Amino acid sequence: MDGIGVSVSIEVYRDAWGVPHLRAADQDELAFAQGRVTARDRAWQLEVERHRAQGTTAAFLGAAELGWDTFARRSRLADTARRCFERLEREDPATAAWVRAYVDGVNDGLAEGAARAPEFAETGLAPGRWEPWTPLAVWLTTHILFAGFPTKLWREEVARRLGEEWTELFATDGPGTSGSNGWLVAGGRTASGAALVAGDPHRFIEAPGVYQQIRLACPAYDVVGIAVPGIPGLAHFGHTGPAAWAITNAMSDYQDLYRERLRRLPDGGVEAYGPEGWRPAATHTETIEVAGGEPVEVEVVETDRGPVIIGVDDEQDSREQASQDQAPVWEAVALRYPPRVTGRLGFEVLPALLRARTVADVDTALDGWVEPVNVVLAADTGGGLLHRVAGLVPVRHRTNSLRIVPAWDPAHAWEDAPAPLPRAEVDGHAVMANARGLAAPLGIEFAPPHRADRIDALLGASADWTPESITAVHRDTDNRSAARLLAAVARLGDGGSGRAGSGSSPAGPRAGALSPAASAVRDRLLAWDRRMDAESADAGLYAAVRGAVVRRLAAHEAFAALREPAPYPEVFRPWLALGPRVAYALETLLVAGPVPAADVDRIVREALDEVAAGEPPAAWGVTHRLAPWQALPDPDDARWPGLGGDHDCVLSTSSVPGWTDRSARASAARYVWDLADRERSGWIVPFGASGVPGDPHHRDQLPLWLRGELAPVTTDWQNLTKEQG
Repeated sequence: MDGIGVSVSIEVYRDAWGVPHLRAADQDELAFAQGRVTARDRAWQLEVERHRAQGTTAAFLGAAELGWDTFARRSRLADTARRCFERLEREDPATAAWVRAYVDGVNDGLAEGAARAPEFAETGLAPGRWEPWTPLAVWLTTHILFAGFPTKLWREEVARRLGEEWTELFATDGPGTSGSNGWLVAGGRTASGAALVAGDPHRFIEAPGVYQQIRLACPAYDVVGIAVPGIPGLAHFGHTGPAAWAITNAMSDYQDLYRERLRRLPDGGVEAYGPEGWRPAATHTETIEVAGGEPVEVEVVETDRGPVIIGVDDEQDSREQASQDQAPVWEAVALRYPPRVTGRLGFEVLPALLRARTVADVDTALDGWVEPVNVVLAADTGGGLLHRVAGLVPVRHRTNSLRIVPAWDPAHAWEDAPAPLPRAEVDGHAVMANARGLAAPLGIEFAPPHRADRIDALLGASADWTPESITAVHRDTDNRSAARLLAAVARLGDGGSGRAGSGSSPAGPRAGALSPAASAVRDRLLAWDRRMDAESADAGLYAAVRGAVVRRLAAHEAFAALREPAPYPEVFRPWLALGPRVAYALETLLVAGPVPAADVDRIVREALDEVAAGEPPAAWGVTHRLAPWQALPDPDDARWPGLGGDHDCVLSTSSVPGWTDRSARASAARYVWDLADRERSGWIVPFGASGVPGDPHHRDQLPLWLRGELAPVTTDWQNLTKEQG
């Protein structure tokens, strides 16, 4: 390996699914091997992520990527990664060398990987060179929007347009939301007497997948797990033999938005108004190259709070309003996030996790974690169990977590010490599914309790769990979030209203009777078993009625003020569109909010009429098909299969009710870690180990993933195939 003087004596093996099993003489050589094999298997994916982190995707994907590239530049992702790596080098040079070794491996394998990947020729992209800080930049890019700070923009618009009393109306405790499942069953509840750790992370499904199965073995450790391509080690899910761990999103709030007042100085510089008055802001200009278009210049401004991500270009409006003898002052929004403030990302944790032999080792390692903030479950062969939150959450005023706050008010500054991180004892089993619970002190909005409650109930039904039987939990399609809409449907038969104290007139529109066809739809829904199975016609019927209800609620005059586009960059629009917000908050809006109860009943009745009058809805899996994200357009979108599950099912497959049944978010991986016998563990990803179209392992795991099955974890080297060359 160039630059660190380590001889390369690496062995690469593959299992029947093409999963790489790597063996090397030491940790740095192993990191090199991980980088090299990832570049060979995932070259296109790695290069797309590198360009996203640098804000250079428009240079080969075109003007459609300008919004992201502008945000990446202005939020200082690459520069923050450089800062974090420089601090890592000062404070933990061994880990910095380990990251460098991974990067050397990526650079060594990229040319071979790019020669196999047709996307490079299609776009004219040549593989670039990774810097030592690039993995940190990829990690930041993957998680910069993970905590959902754009939701604060949405709350700001709700308060301004709809009224302060509705600021938290669309909170995700009511609707379905993204997240992950995880559970730990203690040895007293398993057939083997040893613990099981299982779950599945829910992310936007990408092709190739966002997770990579891999094994890393050297004299210091031998670990199987699920990696993030471009990142060394196994940050999220791993099994060392004696110990295993897994995470879910803690749904904590650790990023703030500050309303800034800016003014331009005669020399072209910028000042920002903060608690101490006007202070200089750092500013420079960057150029974004655009394939097929002219380059675009972007001004980058950073105040004492953080980089300005919204409103940098609004200066012209302020100039037009200011008098000639007055420096124009305009407002903008700055983002404050922990790695930018501290220069730490937590990468020193990664090699420590690989060496973990006990839950105490996992626990100690995670004390240094920064971003994202996760709930962790871990177990070891000695009976040790761990359930805790890991990450860095700043202590500040609660309003910071809700809205954009004024930069000039010292009440909104961060305190020096971070928030204490909760932990809990494990009594028989533990569940993590993004619901309000262990991490409640650290956040504002959490997932509804449906997934967590359902997993808890399923686990409580047996004391004899095995790695094979516990995969049934992954596949569960019970839809508890349907209860409120079904209750509204049921009311149409008894004339009742479901919202106490609503003040609606009893002589309102809900008094109309259902047509015979609509009554038949109602009866079918009320007899439905509430399972979102792909082959279920009743699940398809429910989804059709739900979609019709969502569209009508979103069109109600009560939300008219929210229909105008919010004045924020395009990259934030997924958080700011009224339709999806209503869809995800449907449970809440059926029983609370500005839409009168009588109108809710009328909307549900009209939805039943609409569905009854149309073609009979198809089975759920006919319309609820996979819709993975790909950097290049998919020429054969119709090939993607149908899915079971729904937002709040344990088998979580999210769509946008009312707009599309296509599922862009689902299980990006599934796993079961067996502490009794690692070879009885299992794992799966949506597609395969290879990111290269046409490779035998490009999509060979998809059939198993669709059936909710796992591929076996093979650890006996004699049962693996050694790769030559």
